[in-house]
Amino acid sequence: MRPEQMLPAEKQALDNLLKIAQGDTGQSRRVADFLLAWWNAGQCGSYDLTTAWGLDDDIMEDACVVFRLASRAASYPDTLGYGEHFEAVVRAWRPELVKE
Repeated sequence: MRPEQMLPAEKQALDNLLKIAQGDTGQSRRVADFLLAWWNAGQCGSYDLTTAWGLDDDIMEDACVVFRLASRAASYPDTLGYGEHFEAVVRAWRPELVKE
């Protein structure tokens, strides 16, 4: 999938989640875990669905939209132009994986 094929709602939901993942709250950690499972589940950890029990309803709606996007895109977020954004989430939540 090319970035221009993303639906507006998908782009908005992904942007919302990336912004939340940059925070330092429990919601931020849960969102980061979800996003990083798409980025690289092998290195960043898979996503336990029960983690979603701790998400606010609006955030959960965005996560559902992004899950559909990830499934529909059949590719990683860097192919959609979000590589730098996801790298920032890795730096924030998985600093041990950052290669210097």
